[in-house]
Amino acid sequence: MTPGPPPLVWITGANGLIGKYLVQAAPQWAPGWRVRTLTRTEIDLLDFTTVAGLFKKESPQLVIHCAAITVVAEVQKNPDLARRVNCDVTRHLSGLAAESRLIFFSTDLVFDGRRGNYAETDTVNPLTWYGETKAMAEKIVLENPRHLVVRTSLNGGISAAGNRAFNEQLRNSLRATGQGMTLFTDEFRCPIPAVETARAVWEMALKNCAGLYHLAGAERLSRWQMAQALLSRWGVAGDQIRPGSAKDFAGPPRALDTSLNIGRVQSILSRPLPGLTAWLAANPEAQF
Repeated sequence: MTPGPPPLVWITGANGLIGKYLVQAAPQWAPGWRVRTLTRTEIDLLDFTTVAGLFKKESPQLVIHCAAITVVAEVQKNPDLARRVNCDVTRHLSGLAAESRLIFFSTDLVFDGRRGNYAETDTVNPLTWYGETKAMAEKIVLENPRHLVVRTSLNGGISAAGNRAFNEQLRNSLRATGQGMTLFTDEFRCPIPAVETARAVWEMALKNCAGLYHLAGAERLSRWQMAQALLSRWGVAGDQIRPGSAKDFAGPPRALDTSLNIGRVQSILSRPLPGLTAWLAANPEAQF
């Protein structure tokens, strides 16, 4: 009997940060899969008729849905487009993959940040429309028991656009100001290298994980602490950043501590998720 073709996975947003690392990691972590990248230049995910026709033609066994509008300021500027991209596209792909599987990326910003160390069972309460759209999309995806929602935090690495990773954004901001910048000592996240996110997601995919999982770095760091770790790596003087408090921020309310409890995902992975500072120390030659 002639064996059938290898299983096919769609990766939306393949030119984004996590999408790029998922594509790069596939040969190592999912060697038996064929990868089909879906980028903005190849297909408009809001063109539901075309997307449905392509899905019927190619019949992917898995959809890893990375595409989204993720910059909070862009979401606030165009809330209707953000709802359509972050919610309606997700609903459409989830429906198409109803008999296969879908992995959806969500965010720690579904939480209000009042206490931190959030578990999957904690109630969401987003402070931004971006967080709202992701929380709504989570509900849509989780209606199907086959599907998987991965809540992650700040991801780092090198993106095609040069501005998607938190480390790139920091470096770009420092270059733009030329006079240093203030970073908060009381706003906490669990940053993670995108290469580690990709490795873990492929393992979860191959283990047919479903439901909701938190996938982030194993270390809770303030914005100030993240920058300190990166400046020393880049050989930049520490006086380029100044400590400040998010409580003095003149803009809209910020979620102060959206650190994630990753105990559930750690229990199923073959290799623990690292903290940022430990990873940087163990990978001195990695681009970051």
